[in-house]
Amino acid sequence: MNLDEYFKRIGFHGSYDKLDLATLKLIHRQHIMSIPFENLSIHCGEKIIMDLEVIFNKVVRGTRGGWCFENNYLFSWVLRQMGYDTTTLGSRVFNTSINEFESQEVHLINKVIIDGNAYIADVSFGLSGQIREPLELISGKEQPQEGGVFRFICRDNLWMLEKTGRRTAVSNPEFTTSSLVNRKETRLIHCFTLEPREPDYFFQVNNDLQTDPTSLFTNKSICSLQTPTGFRALVGLIYSEVTFKPKEGVDLYNMKNITEDELEAVLMEKFDVKLQNKMQAVNRRVFLEF
Repeated sequence: MNLDEYFKRIGFHGSYDKLDLATLKLIHRQHIMSIPFENLSIHCGEKIIMDLEVIFNKVVRGTRGGWCFENNYLFSWVLRQMGYDTTTLGSRVFNTSINEFESQEVHLINKVIIDGNAYIADVSFGLSGQIREPLELISGKEQPQEGGVFRFICRDNLWMLEKTGRRTAVSNPEFTTSSLVNRKETRLIHCFTLEPREPDYFFQVNNDLQTDPTSLFTNKSICSLQTPTGFRALVGLIYSEVTFKPKEGVDLYNMKNITEDELEAVLMEKFDVKLQNKMQAVNRRVFLEF
C-alpha cells in the first residue's frame, strides 16, 4: 500500500507537499471521477471486508469500486498518510420512503481540519447525492456545486446535509414514471454528529447491509460513477446517463434497459469495472431514487 499507487489510480499527477484545501478538493474530485460507488460484490457472491489491505487491492490495484465502508475508509487512510488532520464520522442516511433518517449510522464520512476550518469529505455517497468537493462545515452556508446547492443545517449538535437540485427531465418515455428518478428538488441527504468513530464501529453494519434481506444493497445491484457533466448509473439492468444542465435548470436523464449479455461490456466501458466472478443483476422493489 502506497500513495503513489493510489494517485496513479485516480489520475492525480500534481504535488501533494501542501496540505491545503486546493489539494484536498482536487484529490476528492479525482477519486469520484475515477472510482465508482458500487455494491457489486454482494451480487457476485463476494464478502465485503473492512480491511485496508483488502480494500486497497480491490479498489486501487483491481478494476473495481466500492461502497462507503471501502471508498471513504480508503480515503481516510490516504488523507492521514498525506498528513491531513482527519477524523472519521458516522452518519444516518435520509430514507425518503419513511420520510426520516435511518436509526443507525450506515454511512462513513470524514472530517478534515485545514487552517482551523472543518470540512466534510465524502467520496462514496454516489448518484445525485454525491458531493464533488469537500463541504465547509458551517451551518446555513450555501455551497454550490455542479449537481446543485448543498448546505449544512445544525440543530442541537446534529448536522444535516441538504441539497437543492434542479427539475428532472427523462428523455425515454418508457422511464417517465420510473421510481428511480428523483423528482424532489430540495431533499435531505444524511445527518451526523461530530463524535469520532473508529473503523471497528462500522464492522457490524458493514456486515448487516450485505446480508439483511430487507437491505437496499441486497435488493439492488448498484454502480455509479461521476462524470464532468453529471453521472452514470447502473441499477440492476437499467443503465442511466444523467447530464446536469444548470443554464436550463434541468437534469436530463437518459435511461435504457440493457441485457445480461451486455452487462460485462457496460461495466467495463462506462465504469471501468471488470468483475472476477459472475454477477446477478438485481433490481427488486426497494425504494431508491437518484
